[in-house]
Amino acid sequence: MAIENSQGVWLFPNGGTCTRTDCNPRRPLRLVLLGAPGVGKGTQADLISEEFSSCPLSTGDVFRATRGMPKEKISPAMREAIEAMRNGLLVSDDMVIAMVEERGRCLKCGYGFMLDGFPRTVGQAKALDAMLAEMKLELDAVLSYTLDRDSVVERLSGRRTCGKCKTTYHLRFSPPKVEEVCDLCGGELYQRDDDRPEPILKRLEQYEASALPLEEYYKAQGLLLEISAEGSPQTVFERTRGLLRSILQERSAAQA
Repeated sequence: MAIENSQGVWLFPNGGTCTRTDCNPRRPLRLVLLGAPGVGKGTQADLISEEFSSCPLSTGDVFRATRGMPKEKISPAMREAIEAMRNGLLVSDDMVIAMVEERGRCLKCGYGFMLDGFPRTVGQAKALDAMLAEMKLELDAVLSYTLDRDSVVERLSGRRTCGKCKTTYHLRFSPPKVEEVCDLCGGELYQRDDDRPEPILKRLEQYEASALPLEEYYKAQGLLLEISAEGSPQTVFERTRGLLRSILQERSAAQA
């Protein structure tokens, strides 16, 4: 059965269809989003999509979408990656690159794209460059959202998840109406193990180790734009929107 939504091809390249028909006549923006866990990349991706039409393409969404699916309905590259994780192995660059190559149609989308979760290494970044060059496309920018460690820990450790419907809350930014009780279904809220300070710090260390070379790679190409993730999502988006509008204006001036 075909999966029909605006990201159907990205999530399910063998059975998905894209139903978008509102193609923006402006030049599409092709972006990579970088930032540690907790900086709010997903929220910014949604806001960018609303303003500029670019499709958010998250590798994390791909993994979540395949949970519980029959093996025969999962693409070959995804099956290999999932099998590696089940055996406690790392998902190699080659596996991740193959996953994105399966979804190459999304990179050619007339709306543009925002990649989140790929690339994670310089090797993956070079593979993306090669894919885009073959399509005669290029990146417009790499947006790197920055936030100090203490703020990241506060954001992530304050999250609570409903044990029944999986709705998420935040003790400071979006608390439930009744303490420890889900507004939607009345389920009990809990703190995930990986949202505790110690695991968060380990994840930050891992991210920083891989992100630094990647940022240097894109900085050398003149593509890296650092954006402070401090403040409300709308405040961060105002910073983001100003930079993206400047990119579009520069492109228009160059083509005039």
